[in-house]
Amino acid sequence: RLPKPWTPDTPNLYDVRVCLVWQASGDTIDEVRSYTGLRVLGRARDEMGHLRFTLNGAPIFHFGTLDQGFWPDGLLTPPTDGAMQYDIQFLKDAGFNMVRKHIKVEPRRFYYHCDRLGLLVWQDQVSAGEKHDWPQWTMLEPEPADADAAWDDECHRQFLAEYDAMVALLFNHPCIVVWVPFNEAWGQHRTMEVGRLAVARDASRHINIASGGNFWPVGHIVDQHNYPDPAFSFDEERFDQDFIKVVGEFGGHGFAEKGHMFRETSSNWGYGSGLPETREELVRRYETSIEHLVELKASGIAAGVYTQTTDVEIELNGLITYDRRVIKLSASDLNRIHAQLELKATA
Repeated sequence: RLPKPWTPDTPNLYDVRVCLVWQASGDTIDEVRSYTGLRVLGRARDEMGHLRFTLNGAPIFHFGTLDQGFWPDGLLTPPTDGAMQYDIQFLKDAGFNMVRKHIKVEPRRFYYHCDRLGLLVWQDQVSAGEKHDWPQWTMLEPEPADADAAWDDECHRQFLAEYDAMVALLFNHPCIVVWVPFNEAWGQHRTMEVGRLAVARDASRHINIASGGNFWPVGHIVDQHNYPDPAFSFDEERFDQDFIKVVGEFGGHGFAEKGHMFRETSSNWGYGSGLPETREELVRRYETSIEHLVELKASGIAAGVYTQTTDVEIELNGLITYDRRVIKLSASDLNRIHAQLELKATA
């Protein structure tokens, strides 16, 4: 029989049992049990010549949320296994096929549930360095700067060691499809070297060298952030030959749920011109952002990342409140809005 490949719609997993057997007697001395998923990542040009992600040879549009993984009772520590499952299952029910795990490495149970339920993962490296040592954030502008002067050889080796440890820890999870070494120039240094090493470290996955910039011509992806509605600075000469074009952050439409905020303060915020006054206005703003993304998809954009899964303290731009008690935009409404993006891989 032909093996069944792993996809977000059909997350087929195979149990694996590896035994150490004494040849003379045939006795099993030791055994290890695990699982695996069979899938192949790639990229290919569509009929207009734009590079697209492929999964098992079929083009697929990546669409998910930015997920910072904060919790009111544990900060970066999930309270329970079920709590992690809740967030992932909501994203699946809402019609997303991907999540960008932002500046955090989760417990491996998180990735197991993404494997099991079928959710692509873009995994960020945890940013490093002090803000005053970061280079100027110039997004996709040509001739960007690196913060090389702030990173001596010892610091750089530590950064690479931590990146390598992250890849080694998570390498065998089929859900992970993109590694993201840098974000918005935070701690960005020696970018070309880091990008080449990242490609060599895992040639089976895509490298998004710097989500939101600063863009250097290495890896597989060029990524722009734009709030509140998605946008992209198309540049055929610089980007179209070698790079998949994505919008790595957009949206961030906030909404204040009374009684479910980290604190009621004037510092609470979301992107756009003030917080929506009604849930209907929140839906309209979300629909507008997705309409923009549909247009960008037709122009060559291959992925979009909406900010964000849940509120995070005074950031009120989650689809779910920080305490996970209130879903601001229902899974059914989101599914209806997302249908126009046509997210399934198509042969």
